[in-house]
Amino acid sequence: MSTSLAVDIGLGQLILKRAELTPGHRAVTFEGHTRTFFEMAERVRRIASVLKQGGVCRGDRVGYIGLNHPVFLELLYACGCLGAIFVPLNFRLTGPEACFIANDAGIHTLLADDALRPLVDQTRSDLCCRRYLSIESAGEQWQSLEPLLQVAIPVVGSERVAADDVALIMYTSGTTGLPKGAMLTHGNIFWNSVNTAFGEDSMSGTTLTCAPLFHIGGLNVTTLLSLARGIEVILHRSFDPGLVLADIQRYNVCTMFGAPTMYLMMAQHERFNTTDLSSIDTVIVGGAPVPVPLIEIYGERGVTFCQGYGLTETAPFASILSADLAISKIGSAGCPPLFTDVRIVDANNQPLPHGERGEVCIKGPNVMKGYWNRAEATAEAIDPMGWFHSGDIGYFDDDGFLFLCDRLKDMIITGGENVYPAEIESVLYAHSAIIEVAVIGVPDEKWGEALAAVVVLAPESHLDLQQLRDFAEQKLARYKLPTQLHEVKMLPRNPAGKVQKFIIKEQLMQA
Repeated sequence: MSTSLAVDIGLGQLILKRAELTPGHRAVTFEGHTRTFFEMAERVRRIASVLKQGGVCRGDRVGYIGLNHPVFLELLYACGCLGAIFVPLNFRLTGPEACFIANDAGIHTLLADDALRPLVDQTRSDLCCRRYLSIESAGEQWQSLEPLLQVAIPVVGSERVAADDVALIMYTSGTTGLPKGAMLTHGNIFWNSVNTAFGEDSMSGTTLTCAPLFHIGGLNVTTLLSLARGIEVILHRSFDPGLVLADIQRYNVCTMFGAPTMYLMMAQHERFNTTDLSSIDTVIVGGAPVPVPLIEIYGERGVTFCQGYGLTETAPFASILSADLAISKIGSAGCPPLFTDVRIVDANNQPLPHGERGEVCIKGPNVMKGYWNRAEATAEAIDPMGWFHSGDIGYFDDDGFLFLCDRLKDMIITGGENVYPAEIESVLYAHSAIIEVAVIGVPDEKWGEALAAVVVLAPESHLDLQQLRDFAEQKLARYKLPTQLHEVKMLPRNPAGKVQKFIIKEQLMQA
């Protein structure tokens, strides 16, 4: 997707310029230690020097695998200074999965935290990487980054990059098939920030990042935009609901991004009712449809949700629902931001009128350049007119607000009727006995597919199928009522917080 209207300033130049403007301002606080923008920029220059001395050139790929850490951000900016391409890896991958991505991207230099080094070592003989760096300690074939930084001569300035130059490759966590690397350009990152800045004024103060940075939501919803604006980021190594609540109060956090399940876990934590949340302007949520009861729980505490819809391929925002509309348009994903268009199409790629359900398609300067080394997949995803086909089902209401129904692949056809699990799940979430729920389709001789509700129940709670149906029939047509009920201890989720329904379906079929 062309982003030629963007100024030709890359991530490396941006952070160095920010450090010139506000050198003494707090940039990143991590586990009680804070670096200013001057200190952060100095480290970025030194990391760029270490990479350059190790042979990294313009266009080379540099990988990171590990939990959230300031070095993740510093390495991203350092790559920008050199015109190199940053490749974050999911730290929950197995050795062979990480090996596939590293080789698919052709990673030149790989940096890992100490916890993930053994994973890399498992498949080292199969990896194409030329150099291995670790954040802290050294080891066989591993160089410790910190001693190298102490003697490195900081680079001066940064490479000039064009808006269409690839800044990072983020691999999608697809439920089937091999992962694909979405090529996000410097322009994509820039225009997502512009869209966000014009769409929701929720970045007035400190943000907290606890979602994984290797995921587009954790990286590019509040984190990069906050740093660009000179706003402090409270960075957590991983998500811990109690620690998040404690730091919201400790650092007067104004906003954060999270998936619905993260906010649910916070609301269920013993500290939730006693934590001072008055500093929060609004919290941003994405990654899955938001259950209405969850919005109401936070609303009682004076906390509003800015809901957003997006994908890795759109960097990520495709629509935004501002906090002031959270009640009047409850359940909506909002409207397309200023510089992005969204339309709903049928199976023949023809636009549908408001009210009709179809595939959500996105077009704008925030849409990825394509999939790395996947020309055919790129052509399938981005049509000749430049529209990215999301695979999500949605519709516009009469006011032009987007509502998401479900994933195209998750839609269930039962008795000839199209059923969207997210609609049913939103109703079932309101049941007092249910903590989590996923609705899936299972083969049925009579109806084609039957609706199965897979639930996690609250402690000491009981729920049978008839009770569930009696509760749901007040709001759902009878053909939408589950005909099976299965209780589990937890739902399988990917690091983005999305329920992996294909795993649930496999488990049910095996049982």
